[in-house]
Amino acid sequence: MTHDEPMSGRERRAALSLALIFLLRMLGLFMIFPVFALYATELEGATPVLVGLAVGVYGLTQALLQMPFGALSDRVGRKPVIVGGLLLFALGSVVAAAAESMFWVIVGRALQGSGAIAATVMALAADLTREEHRLKAMAIIGISIGLSFSLALVIGPALAAWVGVPGLFWLTAVLAVLGIAVVVYVVPTPAASAFHRDAQAVPAQFRQVIGHSELLRLDFGIFVLHMILTATFVVLPLVLRDAAGLAAERHWIVYLLVMLVAMGAMVPFIIQAEKKRRMKQVLLAAVIMIAVSQFALATVYSSLAALVVVLLGFFVGFNVLEAILPSLIAKTAPPDKKGTAMGVYSSSQFFGAFCGGAVGGWLYGVGGAGVVFVFGGLSALLWALIAATMKNPRYLTSHMIRVGSVGPEEAKALTAQLTAVRGVAEAVVGEDGVAYLKVDNHALDREALKKFSKSPEKPVYT
Repeated sequence: MTHDEPMSGRERRAALSLALIFLLRMLGLFMIFPVFALYATELEGATPVLVGLAVGVYGLTQALLQMPFGALSDRVGRKPVIVGGLLLFALGSVVAAAAESMFWVIVGRALQGSGAIAATVMALAADLTREEHRLKAMAIIGISIGLSFSLALVIGPALAAWVGVPGLFWLTAVLAVLGIAVVVYVVPTPAASAFHRDAQAVPAQFRQVIGHSELLRLDFGIFVLHMILTATFVVLPLVLRDAAGLAAERHWIVYLLVMLVAMGAMVPFIIQAEKKRRMKQVLLAAVIMIAVSQFALATVYSSLAALVVVLLGFFVGFNVLEAILPSLIAKTAPPDKKGTAMGVYSSSQFFGAFCGGAVGGWLYGVGGAGVVFVFGGLSALLWALIAATMKNPRYLTSHMIRVGSVGPEEAKALTAQLTAVRGVAEAVVGEDGVAYLKVDNHALDREALKKFSKSPEKPVYT
């Protein structure tokens, strides 16, 4: 086998089917974002704070449970945990669909988040792909997550105009059932599950990862980004309808226009960040773009045209940051601690969504939409100040090769041999028989690295 060998048909099927599960689940979570504030006034006991909690509470249960569910899947199997999580998601959707009070909608949304299968899906992706192709599989899954958010912003208002918000919750339950069918009938079953340091969190590493100042800056960044996003959507639907005068059934047009243009406009920024190696400068520019757009939203939201322009700036910054922050985590994390670093990062993201909903709802009740946007602007400015102190990242890529079972002394010698290969900056040989590397792809001597690989020709499925 060579490192430039393409993914096998089974690996492609695994990556695409797992990406579809993410897409179905995340659509259900996010379709409610652009419409719930408009619907909430019909519910018993609705207050701004409770509306915010209903929008963001899924993040709390997701943040608390995703890593424990991942650990549980090591013991009982990946597919049972994923199916159980999707059943919890479906149950939460049904509870929210049938709710006549804010309390039960919040319970339903919390149950949706408690179906926290993200870490388990990533672990299953690692079970079903060889080390050399795992990054490709993770990238495919990552694309599905970004796509689901953009689709949800457009589909949510359009469908809500047809079936209502309770209908959206019923639809998310159907999507969860479809996800279960994909797990059972489409996703390949690995012959055995193993622990993967590149895709799963190691509890013993939490202290080192949380104490890593550069990783902590990135965790704070994703926390703030999703806090701002969720707080914005607590009030944005109301602003579009009441201040800008756009009928609720036409909100999808704004989101479609903004997201299409923003996705195209982000490309030059990503090229500058990755190809031109200006990652820190692009990150700071995007954070400042978020701050400026939030302050602008506080002043121009009564004009629909101005609102569209400002939202475009916000989503360009948001899309850029969503793309480069995970890349920075991968570049910054020690080679054998990437799974733990990504776990902490993901939990920070979901906890940010919870805080954004709670704080956004409270601020809206206290001072109106303008105060929520000012809060978002100030939060982004604080992030910019912290991000400005980050070190310039090393432009290295994670790389793994299976080297087979080795003893401690042999592992030490192998580490020295691997780091002597041109383009290898760091190497850690794990007790799992995998060498975790940080490499410079432009300088890497791939032929020399191939000599160390003892990967099987194919992953093993049942």
